[in-house]
Amino acid sequence: MITIICIIFIVGYAAIALEHPIKINKAATALITGVLCWTVFAIFAQDKHSPSHLLTEYLGEVAGILFFLLGAMTIVELIDAHDGFEVITSRIKTTSKRKLVWIVGFLAFFLSAVLDNLTTTIVLVSLLRIIIPDKKDRLLFAGLVVIAANAGGAWSPIGDVTTTMLWIGGQITAGSIIIQTILPSLVCFLIPAFIISRQVKGDVASMNIEGINKELTSSSRERNIVFWLGIGSLLFVPVFKTVTHLPPYMGILLGLGVMWVITEMIHSEKDEAEKGVLSVNHALRKIDTPSILFFLGILISIAALQASGVLTDLAVAMNNSIGNIKLITLSIGLLSAIVDNVPLVAAAQGMYGLEQYPTGHFFWEFLAYCAGTGGSCLIIGSAAGVAAMGLEKIEFFWYMKKIGWLALIGYLAGAGAFILQHYLMS
Repeated sequence: MITIICIIFIVGYAAIALEHPIKINKAATALITGVLCWTVFAIFAQDKHSPSHLLTEYLGEVAGILFFLLGAMTIVELIDAHDGFEVITSRIKTTSKRKLVWIVGFLAFFLSAVLDNLTTTIVLVSLLRIIIPDKKDRLLFAGLVVIAANAGGAWSPIGDVTTTMLWIGGQITAGSIIIQTILPSLVCFLIPAFIISRQVKGDVASMNIEGINKELTSSSRERNIVFWLGIGSLLFVPVFKTVTHLPPYMGILLGLGVMWVITEMIHSEKDEAEKGVLSVNHALRKIDTPSILFFLGILISIAALQASGVLTDLAVAMNNSIGNIKLITLSIGLLSAIVDNVPLVAAAQGMYGLEQYPTGHFFWEFLAYCAGTGGSCLIIGSAAGVAAMGLEKIEFFWYMKKIGWLALIGYLAGAGAFILQHYLMS
């Protein structure tokens, strides 16, 4: 049974990794893999009712992550529909390339902590296409955005899917992950940003300031209300969880509900056609539903490996062969540049229990940093990198040559800062 489940998972994982060459959406592959793993587990189980009960338990944890992502994605789409990000991007006035490196970098770093690294990358790379006409310079800036967005998402409980998974799973707390991880994440971003700032010189050839202020679909008042309400809703979630001890998805759904009511009130005087694109109904249709289904498929696949005991055996094998938990975590981070970090973190959650490493343990917080930032080493190693690759047609080997080594230096420097900080604080 275990052999068959492992084969199904490996084949499914390979198909996910080769999504673009084989031209099959990874969500479809993940769903098939998840269902087949549980089907084999159910067929070979001695107690025919046990798999169903186990699946129900695991699905409760998975649903918490999916509902959180659903709410967060809808809020971000609603902000974008109202041109809310114009509140930030319209304030960029400088034409100095070096100043732009730091402005764009810090924007990506802090914006991704509130939104997520994927959305931040899409927003800022789209902005770069307007303000930097030179392709060569723009690709460097796009690489910087990938590094900064991934680093920024790692230190926030809502900034990266893997950090959110650890937060919802009870492995980390919102306050602790911010305190322990913000400095290493900053180091991870600052070193590559400094090197890139030395590579660019002069001013942008012909900065298209007018292009930033494109035709807008909402008034200034509507943009400001929806933007700050959306950001407030996202920042409210950790506070809500701390006060009520309810799961994070309850906080995000409350924020979405409040935004739904207020946007309906704002647009109550408009006709249906005008109001349609600015409504939550439209935002729900625009969100990346395949990604949510991908998370569902991959997480139930990992749950099948956990239920069958594969992950426990893998944890024992890694401890025996590598031994050092820091090296294991660093390896997971680098591996996330090759394969998706979501299943890697999900696997780690199944391999190591809270009895072994309790909430807030060094391992979990270091894992959040490594899984969040290690993917920057390759363009295909993170959702942010894939988004930038699609928007700017970045070549795999160009990124490896120009950006990958910078990301690796930043990753290792940040990891060193994390370990040093841990010893000093301990």
